Amino acid sequence: MTRKPEDAARSEKDKMLAGDLYHAGNAELAAARAKTALWLTRYNATGVEAPSPDDRRVLLAEHFAAVGRMVEIRPPFFCDYGFNIAVGSNVFLNFSCVILDIAPVVIGDGTQIGPAVQILAADHPRDPTARRAGLELGKPVTIGANVWIGGGALLLPGVTVGDEAIIGAGAVVTHDVAAGATVAGNPARPIG
Repeated sequence: MTRKPEDAARSEKDKMLAGDLYHAGNAELAAARAKTALWLTRYNATGVEAPSPDDRRVLLAEHFAAVGRMVEIRPPFFCDYGFNIAVGSNVFLNFSCVILDIAPVVIGDGTQIGPAVQILAADHPRDPTARRAGLELGKPVTIGANVWIGGGALLLPGVTVGDEAIIGAGAVVTHDVAAGATVAGNPARPIG
């Protein structure tokens, strides 16, 4: 994957959002991550303060692209930017979840996510020259409605999980998961 001549006219953030190669160390993106770090400090402090889920929802709505009703994300929670995360209604994420959201991450209504799950939209070029140049890219991750993801699972860049699928604890999801399927293992494969 090579950079195009017209890339010079676009900001690194625009390139990132388009899923093109970009430099993550850019000042605009560094400032956005710093802003998110401050927000995460506030959000993760709610674990001590123990507010209602509605109070946490207000905090999520400050930073996420979209937040449905009755959303609970238990702190500590970690993300790169937040503005690329859209969460439907009746969604639950347990403690210590990580979302690397340099590309859109969508979580459908009724989805339940166990502790320490990592949803990774961040990717790196396979070409070593591009990696040495400090270039990165992202691929969206989409999780359908009423999905159950077991603790410690990893969802890799570009994966789509269909409605009502189940991902076993510790699974490494490298490819799309069909609606209603149950997958487990490393790499995740259909079971049952």
